Amino acid sequence: MSATFVLVHGAWHGAWCWDRLVPELQRRGHATVAMDLPVDDGSATFEDYAAAVLDAYPADLADVVLVGHSLGAMVLPLVEAARPPALSVSLCGVIPNLGAAPWDDAPPMAREGAFATEQRPDGAAVFPTLESAVASFYADCTGDDAAWAFARLRPQNSSSLWDRAYPVAVLPDVRRAAVVGVDDAAVTLEFSRAVTRDRLGVDPIEIPGDHSPFLARPAELAEVLDRLARESLG
Repeated sequence: MSATFVLVHGAWHGAWCWDRLVPELQRRGHATVAMDLPVDDGSATFEDYAAAVLDAYPADLADVVLVGHSLGAMVLPLVEAARPPALSVSLCGVIPNLGAAPWDDAPPMAREGAFATEQRPDGAAVFPTLESAVASFYADCTGDDAAWAFARLRPQNSSSLWDRAYPVAVLPDVRRAAVVGVDDAAVTLEFSRAVTRDRLGVDPIEIPGDHSPFLARPAELAEVLDRLARESLG
């Protein structure tokens, strides 16, 4: 059965980051929707991020698989509450920790050397060099793919994300899955193993690679997502 994948990118990225994955999902019979979150807007909250997703959300709810990568996983519960999907998938996700920060009460979320960013006067963080972005996101990508992605990264201004309580008190009751990279430097396997069961009620599906399987391993990721979608949709 075919699904409509609603693809929610993470920090610094945009809808462009799914460009390698989209044709792989389409070849397997699925439709896709992607959008840009207001990651460079320091006044934007998680509610604003969710509004951007909902503005792009398809009218037919029955077949939606909602996928949130990295920081995008923090947006999933807000979208689920408004438009429940058939399946919600955290991909290398920053898993919400209701009542606390995601990295509280857990092993280190990021590996040493990751997120070597520079802060701008307006509060935005940027990766100053290709090498700094590769160390966080693209270690198993080809050099050309890493350079392509680095050229498209946007400033990430999280000024209005972490200065207030997370706007969800209870996770919506939807079917969930979590997919994680065994060599992920940005959201470590140790972090994911420690928190995914307790917070989402599922065990993480571990796949080869780093933080950006949509770029480094799009066919392999599409196979996993296709299987999850077919299991959920029957």
